[in-house]
Amino acid sequence: MTAGAEVFRGLHLGRAPGDPLVLPGPWDAMSARVFEEAGFPALAIPSAGVAASLGYADGRTPADEMFAAVERIVRAVDVPVSADLEGGYGLAPKELVERLLGAGAVGCNLEDSAAGVLRDPHEHAEWLAEVRAASGDRLFLNARVDTFLRGVADPDRAVERAALYVAAGADCVYPIGAPADLLPLLRAGAEGPLNALARPGRDPSPAVLGGLGATRVTFGPWLQREASDALRESAARL
Repeated sequence: MTAGAEVFRGLHLGRAPGDPLVLPGPWDAMSARVFEEAGFPALAIPSAGVAASLGYADGRTPADEMFAAVERIVRAVDVPVSADLEGGYGLAPKELVERLLGAGAVGCNLEDSAAGVLRDPHEHAEWLAEVRAASGDRLFLNARVDTFLRGVADPDRAVERAALYVAAGADCVYPIGAPADLLPLLRAGAEGPLNALARPGRDPSPAVLGGLGATRVTFGPWLQREASDALRESAARL
């Protein structure tokens, strides 16, 4: 597992501007295989996509079902898989780490808000440090920064949180919902790898986001929603 995490970590290093790591988000085993067959070197499971596939609202998936879904996806492919674990499901850091490793994942997203409210950044950084201590180098930690998502438009607030999380041991920070034109500022302030969200057809391309400072680009549940739209069209034709 450590080797898998190191392979995944290595994919984030030395990225040229305009060439970010592009990580599509599978929501089940079939979609994971499609993305692997398309040639992507790694995958990043979105919690919202898994929730929809299991019949839950976003944020309502029971922890046991989420870890089971992660395990099914990991088992279906041979590339490294990271998973969005929302706010950690209330699990202690050691249990969170062991359950994720038991599911076969090499990394995770961890959010810094709960029930729509931002957590205290210093307390969250301490918790991330505990997760890092429990995981060692066995997991790639992507710390989500929810300021923009929660209506805080000041980029300095995002930079402050990102810097705390990197200092706590995060491998990457994810200012979800950040405007593309702020990515250079956020990348410089975070002093490390940066994850940008892209909605296909609505946001700049991964290459453009990479040129602005994104180390990696993920899509949340948007690829699943595209697939759902295509299925609706097929159903209508039937």
